Parts: sequence; structure tokens; C-alpha cells
Amino acid sequence: MPQLKISNEVREAFESGRPVVGLESTIYSHLGLPSPANQEAIDRSTAAIRNHGAVPAITAILDGVPCIGLEEAEHERILGPARKTAERDISAAIAQKWSVGATTVSASLALCAAAGIPVFATGGIGGVHLGSETSGDISADLGTIALHPVLTVCAGAKAFLDIPKTVEFLETESVPVLAYQTDEFPMFYARSSGVAAPNRAETPAEVAAILAQRIEWDQGGVLLAVPVPEADAIPTREIMDAIDTALARARNMHGAAITPFVLEQIAKITGGRSVPANLALAENNASVAAEVAVALTHLNTQ
Repeated sequence: MPQLKISNEVREAFESGRPVVGLESTIYSHLGLPSPANQEAIDRSTAAIRNHGAVPAITAILDGVPCIGLEEAEHERILGPARKTAERDISAAIAQKWSVGATTVSASLALCAAAGIPVFATGGIGGVHLGSETSGDISADLGTIALHPVLTVCAGAKAFLDIPKTVEFLETESVPVLAYQTDEFPMFYARSSGVAAPNRAETPAEVAAILAQRIEWDQGGVLLAVPVPEADAIPTREIMDAIDTALARARNMHGAAITPFVLEQIAKITGGRSVPANLALAENNASVAAEVAVALTHLNTQ
């Protein structure tokens, strides 16, 4: 088993049988949200998880050590400059002793699976990029979700991606895609993408039961797509117009640099409205994830 540094709070939760919810760290770094919104995101997401009786476990790689849960004093390190760390980068980050590796969805899922954490919350997942038929640009998040027996709770895929192809790719990878209390796959800042969700789930207990079956059958992960709270959502047409402008500005960019640049541009184009929406959906996802984690613990102790 990989050597992991487990925070005191998470270790105590494991020993006492309390539910734990994994969190990525990219969203809290300069690659995700600007300061001071990134600090607010940590505070709101971790508080939401604790309010439902679960324990938050932020994942990161610090000084070459994979961390499951961060001590309060370590939060400051991931709020600043960091190296974006996907699952493929974990071995290099350890061997080369990266100072601060901010874990993406794929890396966070791998660390959660290694630690035995079955529920993970993020903002939005990566997916199939527009123009992928020529660029071949498909996020590793999708394959990682399929591989590891962990529930990923998100607000859908990031809004500037090809949502129909992303949902289709997840079907190809045999990932159950559940939309939470809605019939449509959400679009990150917007509640609707116009893409029908393959499955609908109404309650945390229902999601927990589906996840338990996946784990029992050793079939890999589950995706739960939760719409951004209505009060904080940006209308679909408005966000699509902002995305078109942002993507036009990023037309000469490639690879990992695209996502943070486009998110920054969307924030500027929307007059900063995308940041409160991002904070709200991250907090809401953490809250739903905690409810599912608690329901799964109850199910496993029956």
C-alpha cells in the first residue's frame, strides 16, 4: 500500500468509524479560485461536511508526501502557488519531492481510493473538450472515475466542455451517471445543459445504495451530478455566451493551461459572478457528499 500522510482528524475518523469525504486541492490553489475566494471555499466546504456529521479530507502532495486530510496550518500552503497534479503525476511528485502538488479530480480519486475513502466532492469534473475530434483532448478525470470505487459528487462537467460527448464517454466507460433531483445533466455555473441525464437519484440513501452495489461488484466509480443552487446559478444562455468569448481568447492555448485561463476569463466576462456561483456549488457538493457518506456508513453498519 502507498505511504500516505493521514491527518489526525481523518485518522481518528477512520478509527471510530465516522464517515469521511475526500476533497481535491486544485480548486483551493491559484489554479482554481482567486484569493480570498479560495480560502472561503475551504472554509465553506469543510464546514458543510462537518455540519452533516462527516470529516473532510483535503488531498494534496506536500514535499513529495501524499496527504489525506490537511492540518489547519497546512491550508496556507495550498492557497498559494502550486503545481497541478493529475493521477499521472503522482509518482513524479513523490519521487521529485514537489513542494506543493495541488491534486486534480483524477489524483484526488486515486488518493481517496488508496486511503479507503468511498465518497469524494469537487466543483466540476474535466471531460471531453470541444474540438476533441481533431485535438484528442479528453480529461483523464473520466477514466479515473471509471477505475476507482469512489463516488464523485460534482456540479457536472466544467461548462466550457463538450457536455454531450462527456456524458457519452462516461457511458462508454460504464460509469453510472446520476443527476441529483433533476432530469438534466447540470452545467457547472448553470443548472441545465440541455442534455438528459442517464439516471436520476432523489436521496442520499438511494445514492449510497447504488455506490454500495458498485463496490460489492467491484465495478468502479459512480458520478453524482448536483445542480448549482438556484439562487447562485447563472442562466444557461448567458454563461454560454461568456464561454464562447473565453474560448476565443484561448484559441492558441493547449493542454493543462486551458482550464485555469478559461475560468479566469469567464470570471472577468461575467463581472465576477462566476466566482460566487463556484463557491456555492462547491459548498453544495460537499454538503450532498457528506449526506451520502453518512448514509453509506449507516448502510454498512446494518
